[in-house]
Amino acid sequence: MEAVDRRERLGEIAAVFLRLGFTAFGGPAAALAMMRQEVVVRRQWLTEDEFLDFWGISNLVPGPNATELAIHIGYRYGGWPGLVLAGVCYILPAMAIVLGFAWAYVRFGALPELAGILYGIKPVVVAILAWALFGMLRPRGRNLPGLGIAAAVLAAYLLGVSPLILMLAGGGAMGLVKYFKEKPPVMPGLLIELPWVVERAQALTEQAPYSLLRLFGVFLKAGSLMVGSGYVLLAFIQDDLVDRLGWLTQGQLVDAIAVGQVTPGPLATTATFVGYLTGGVPAALLATLAMFLPGFLFVILTHPLLQRMQGSARWRGLLDGVNFAALGLMAGVSFEVARAALVDPLTIGVAALALFLLARFDLRAYWLILGGALVGVAAILL
Repeated sequence: MEAVDRRERLGEIAAVFLRLGFTAFGGPAAALAMMRQEVVVRRQWLTEDEFLDFWGISNLVPGPNATELAIHIGYRYGGWPGLVLAGVCYILPAMAIVLGFAWAYVRFGALPELAGILYGIKPVVVAILAWALFGMLRPRGRNLPGLGIAAAVLAAYLLGVSPLILMLAGGGAMGLVKYFKEKPPVMPGLLIELPWVVERAQALTEQAPYSLLRLFGVFLKAGSLMVGSGYVLLAFIQDDLVDRLGWLTQGQLVDAIAVGQVTPGPLATTATFVGYLTGGVPAALLATLAMFLPGFLFVILTHPLLQRMQGSARWRGLLDGVNFAALGLMAGVSFEVARAALVDPLTIGVAALALFLLARFDLRAYWLILGGALVGVAAILL
């Protein structure tokens, strides 16, 4: 009976994260909103607090945040098999789609026209973000210090302050500075173990001749050091592959960014596109592996730590502060997405309709994404 229950759980994990991998447009914040709808609201695998704890710890360590969140959820609900299955199922759809775009790019010399699809999807993403943010803030409305932290983080983020600094400041503002003075925390100790990996990866990028091993080193370093937004990855690509090694042109980097923006799933699958441009399918697969491997390792290291933190009053305060800071960051990202997406009466109307459908009927996000894409295509055709 227990074995049957485990198989059912793993089947659910695979179904949920494969679907998210195909439909989670809009970056990490949108993926967060869609995961919450699936695993907290609909399936109740986690409580709201547990979900935010996973999101908070994912923001405090390097790696693709949304992917690490998926891996944490898989681990909590399905154990070690769930950990692997959630991460792989979330990454694979995006990787396959990006690989298709990379093939078309090399074959035809340009990207397919996707402006219409993006035009319709972006307003829907705004609605999904707004509804998720409301749902997460509503039960915390009486926590005035936490709301103050979220508001301060929102303001600081819009002024350009680093997300990592804001996350740490949010935790410290809840009164845990004393804990760090009394006893060095475990997490920095985990991060201290990174230099050897990073040094080895850096050594693989010092010389210009192309090799799969050096490509692996570039993306292993990026996956080990990428903190905050997935766009940090692009800085590593610029520095290593464009400026240092010369394996990629500036124009190709711009196109890689475009592919990352118009495809669902983690933005870090840009590594798949770049790998294919430099060395075909083997390089694409190797770059993807190197990009996401550190994220799996970080989850394995931090998941037991998170459980200890949840059972400690002092660490619980830190997590609460980090979680409110994460909500402030999410509000900032939502504002930026809305400013870029709501450009005319049609997009405003699409966002308003999607928000109404979410609030009134609790429609699944992927149906709204599909509807937005159809509206965008129709608008371009007409």
